[in-house]
Amino acid sequence: MKENQNSKRVQKLHDRLNEAQNYVNIERARYFTESFQKTEGEAINVRFARALLHTVRNMSLHIEEDQLFAGQIGGPERYGVLYPELDACFFGDLRAVLSDRSVATFELTEEDRAYLSETVAPFWAGKTYYEDFAGRLPEELLKLTYEPSDTKKSRFLINETQSMNSATQWVHDYAIGLTRGFASLKGEAEEELKGLKADADQKTKDFLLASVIVCEAVMTFAERYSKEAERLAAEEKDDRRKEELAVIARNLKKVPAEPAETFYEALQSQFIMQMFSRLEQKTSGTISNGRMDQYLYPYYKKDLEEGRLTPEQADELLSCLWLAMAKFRDVYVSPAGGAFSDGYAHWEAVTIGGQTKEGFDATNDLTYLFLKNKQRLPLDFPDLAVRVHANTPERLLLEIANTIKVGSGHPKLLNDEEIIPVNLSKGATFAEANDYAVSGCTETRMPSRETWTSKGPSINLAAVVELTLRNGRVEKYGDELLTLETGDASSFSSWDSFYEAFKTQLRYYIKKTCDQIRLVHHVREGHFATPFGSVLHELCREQKRDLHSQWIEGGLNFAFFDMVGYASTVDSLAAVKRIVFEEKRVTLPELVSALNADFEGQEVLRRRLMRAPKYGNNDAYADSIGREIDRIAGEVSAAEAKKEHDHFYIDIRYVPASANVPMGKVIGALPDGRKRGLPLSDGTSAAQGADEKGPTAVLLSNYYSKNPSVNNRAARLLNLKFTPAAVAGEAGSKRLAELIRCWRDLKLWHVQFNVIDQETLLDAKAHPENYRGLIVRVAGYSAYFVNLSDELQDDIISRTSNTEVA
Repeated sequence: MKENQNSKRVQKLHDRLNEAQNYVNIERARYFTESFQKTEGEAINVRFARALLHTVRNMSLHIEEDQLFAGQIGGPERYGVLYPELDACFFGDLRAVLSDRSVATFELTEEDRAYLSETVAPFWAGKTYYEDFAGRLPEELLKLTYEPSDTKKSRFLINETQSMNSATQWVHDYAIGLTRGFASLKGEAEEELKGLKADADQKTKDFLLASVIVCEAVMTFAERYSKEAERLAAEEKDDRRKEELAVIARNLKKVPAEPAETFYEALQSQFIMQMFSRLEQKTSGTISNGRMDQYLYPYYKKDLEEGRLTPEQADELLSCLWLAMAKFRDVYVSPAGGAFSDGYAHWEAVTIGGQTKEGFDATNDLTYLFLKNKQRLPLDFPDLAVRVHANTPERLLLEIANTIKVGSGHPKLLNDEEIIPVNLSKGATFAEANDYAVSGCTETRMPSRETWTSKGPSINLAAVVELTLRNGRVEKYGDELLTLETGDASSFSSWDSFYEAFKTQLRYYIKKTCDQIRLVHHVREGHFATPFGSVLHELCREQKRDLHSQWIEGGLNFAFFDMVGYASTVDSLAAVKRIVFEEKRVTLPELVSALNADFEGQEVLRRRLMRAPKYGNNDAYADSIGREIDRIAGEVSAAEAKKEHDHFYIDIRYVPASANVPMGKVIGALPDGRKRGLPLSDGTSAAQGADEKGPTAVLLSNYYSKNPSVNNRAARLLNLKFTPAAVAGEAGSKRLAELIRCWRDLKLWHVQFNVIDQETLLDAKAHPENYRGLIVRVAGYSAYFVNLSDELQDDIISRTSNTEVA
């Protein structure tokens, strides 16, 4: 932390956080189970609302010393909570799952372990989402998803991710809670409930009842914390801290029940909504914070004008908020979940910049304050994202560059010039499209309009190369036929015949992926509800339908799947085309033999394959293959979407989180020269070390490999890495800003940066005790380097480190 830039309070909170252990708080699992035992037969959204009310009435409270916000759902250490309705089938051996694995470890007491395995798990046996979904998979999809003999083990081929979370990434319409207050929302629902006729639709009755209960729950949550702050204030000897606790108590007596009127009240209200969301459900990466520089700015501006607040005080409040937020750790109890979220992944994105609903530049003083705060506070929270557009001010571009140069991987950038037109083409109004917020790695949401909450699968694209080479099989699973037989290696006499087989395998693979998406969506409604999230959604309140309903009238539904190993796949196909069929340096059966041997004794061939055209170098030979893969995937998914619903899209995305590491472990050696088991490429980045012509060439490969004429496309994650020397000084900032403008003008979805030298990363891996505060960009999130697995550390180290910004 930079000296004299943050208060001593923030320093103490930061140091305490870094020294804290990670533990599992079982209270949410305990009280949800107690409530669900008593509410059999009621509607699922009513059951969730009652369970939330029961939980907040009974959970323990903790207000951290020196902290200016209250509302934790655990404490005093870093903590995570459990969601038995999702995956209690893993609770029997939970301590081994969480404490003994190499990454993302959590402590669990023997008493809590026993309670979970002896009381919680038995109630949920046979009732969890995980068990229900796995039991419904048809044979041809089961063998691509799980081990058929043990469905608790993923095959990392078509990897369902819904069982890792109860919903996909999301952004609440926080302005509803801030400007209306939950007492008003509760009163509105009560009046509507009283006015219903006797023959009113039962789902309408259930929605309104759940809304009343959940509004009562969130107000009870705040009220209990207000009383706890009053109690602590009465016992406090230090006058300054006594007054701070009294202010916390006053704030929580008012918000979120009533509308916020000051910047401090608005932040406290937002934090209560954040924490309550985590009690309600396990949303992918947890709930994002939305456009904070927009919905908080009126409070900030008013407080400054009335002399109630200074920018320095606002900065301290923001730092305290992030440190409070960072105490929560997302717990993944399934093996696949832990592998996909290496390094305590989190995505509570704060979105700044962009455009107003009317289409003008939205930059304000808070936008810059958020960036300055990120430069000063060495923390992986929040996951800061900046929206960039054609009229983004030069000053903001330079401040973005200066923040990137700090080296924590923040901020990530989202491109209005790409995202807004895509959302418009799918049915959004201009105001809705202009008001999007980042909701996950590179995903976005339009609050109060989008209604799709089902998680989409991550598919191992490199497996399609193996399926083509091995006639519907992959090396990892031996002779088991997984897809279609399209011919063995000896049957392909030309590139065209091989490529047609690949495309046949790809089409089958995508169709099965879409089958999984539909099954996920139809199973979820019986297991999950979000009465709180629905209250904060204008369309849900209008239609009287829970946000997790299958379809909501007027909603926009953007389903998705993520293709992992894109560059690895493109490079492998380019190598087969060039080395096997054009140069005829090796036959296809000989290549398969070399792959089986993991290139043992075949180093000359491996080097030749590695010199074939590679994606990420602005090479049309490779990039055209990537565009064809993207086109086919979009074509198949568009046709599949039409079978389901008129206002339904299945988007193609390239967002791996850290899935490129576990998915690489099940893939044998590939024709691009990659050896067995190594990580696959991430997002739409070049394969590790394959980009040799600089970052601009990587941007151009991204541009030429997408299909802008189709609109069932979405997030494309792109990582770039620079040495500190490449962006040093004022000139380095200007060069980086120019690269950002190039990325913007090419209308690419996303980009993010690591600024660090290889020597630092290598030394941090060898001596982690000296680098506890080193933050790096992983995928769509930043994490402490020393918390990552060895494989993911190596993946980051192996990414091309650019020495020039050109």
